Amino acid sequence: MDSARADVLAARNQLATRGWIARQAEAFRHLPPPAAAVWLGEQAEAATRGCEAHPLGGAGWTLHPVGETAQGRVDARWLDAQDPVQRAELFAGLPLPGDDEAAPFVWAHRALCRQGLRLHIGGIPGADREPGQTVWLQLRHQPRTAVEAPLLVIDVQAGVRCVLVERHEREPLNCQHAVAQNLLVHLRLGAGATLQHLRIVVPDAGDRVAHQLHAWLGRGASYQQALIAAGSSYHLQRNRIDLHAEQATARTAAVLFAAGSALEQQVRVSHTAAHTASTVEALVLASGAAHAVVNAHTHIAPGADEAAVQQHLTGIPTGGQPRLVLRPHLEIEHDKVQAAHGATWGALPEEALFYARQRGLDEHSARGLIVQGLASALLERGLGGPELMQTLAIDTLLGSAVARHLAARQTAAQEAGHG
Repeated sequence: MDSARADVLAARNQLATRGWIARQAEAFRHLPPPAAAVWLGEQAEAATRGCEAHPLGGAGWTLHPVGETAQGRVDARWLDAQDPVQRAELFAGLPLPGDDEAAPFVWAHRALCRQGLRLHIGGIPGADREPGQTVWLQLRHQPRTAVEAPLLVIDVQAGVRCVLVERHEREPLNCQHAVAQNLLVHLRLGAGATLQHLRIVVPDAGDRVAHQLHAWLGRGASYQQALIAAGSSYHLQRNRIDLHAEQATARTAAVLFAAGSALEQQVRVSHTAAHTASTVEALVLASGAAHAVVNAHTHIAPGADEAAVQQHLTGIPTGGQPRLVLRPHLEIEHDKVQAAHGATWGALPEEALFYARQRGLDEHSARGLIVQGLASALLERGLGGPELMQTLAIDTLLGSAVARHLAARQTAAQEAGHG
C-alpha cells in the first residue's frame, strides 16, 4: 500500500474512532454541521460521478493578476494528493489535527483531499533597493467535484508585503450539482511580513461549505482579513489566528449576508506573546428564516504583556424572522492587558432611514445606502484605510452583495404577502 493511501485510511480511522462533532459541542451548538458522510462523499456518489471538472476548464485553484499591479516573485505548486511524493510535499510542515471541537473537519479533509496549491511569496526583484513594494495576487477557486476538500498553503517571506484576493464564486462549469466543500487554508507569515487578505465566498443556495483558515504570525508580522460571505444550505467560516511572536498583529472584518440561509463565522485568536494586538469585527445581515451565528473567542495567555484585544459584533435583521446569535468571548489569564468586547443587535436606525428618505430615496434604496455605508466602514477599518478599498473596488463588490441581499428580502416579503 502506498503512503498516500495509508494516510487517507489513517484519517478515516481517526474520524471513526473519535466520532463526528457532537451536537452539544460548545462551538457548534447554535448551528450544528451536517454529518461526516456529507463531507466524505458517502451521500453523493451518484452526483460525484460525471462531475469531474478539468483544471484547464478553470476548475480548482487558478492564479490571476490584480489589474496592472506588480506580481512579484511567487513560487506556485499545484500538487496531487493522491500521488505519494506530491502528497508529502503538499502536507509538509502542516500540523496534524488537534483535539479542538473542529478537529473532525480536519480529519475529514485529510481523508478526502485530492488536490492542493502551495504558494511561496517572496519579494519583488530589486525590492531591497526599493522598500515598500507590494506583491499582488488573486486566487480563484471553482469546484472540481460535488464533494471536495481543497487545500491552500501560503508562506509569506519575512519582510514581504502581500495583497491577496481569494474568490469563491460559483460559475457554471462541468459540475453544476450542489457542492459539499471542506476547504483548509494555512497561512504562515515570516517576521515583519504583512498580508492583506480579501476573501469573497458566495456559494450557491444548496451548497454546504466549511472553510477553515489557520494563520501563524512571526515577530512583527501583520495579518488583515476582510471577508464578504453569503449563506447557503450550510456555511461555516472558521479562522484560527496564532500570535505567538512579539509585536504580531491581526485584524479580521467580516460582512455576512444570510437571506433565508445558514451562515456561521467563528474567529479564535490566541495571544501567547507580549505586545501583540488583535481586532475582530463582524456585521451580519439576516432576513427571512435565516440562521446566522458569529462566535468570537480571544485567549490571552500568561506572560502576554501589553496584549491589546478588541471584539465588536453587530447583527441587523433586515426582514422576516431570522435567528441571530452573537457571541463575543474573552479568556484572559494575564493582568497587564487591554481588552474590550461587545455585541449589538437591532434594526437599522429609523433616524438614518428618515434622513435618507428626505434625500428623495425610496425605502429600498435608503436601506441599501445605509447598509452599504456600514459594511464599507467596517471593511475599511479591517484593511487599515481606504486605499485598498479603492484599488480592489471593494465598494462595487459590496454594492452588488447588498443589492442581492435586499432583493432576496423583498422577494420573500412579497411571497409572504401573496401567501
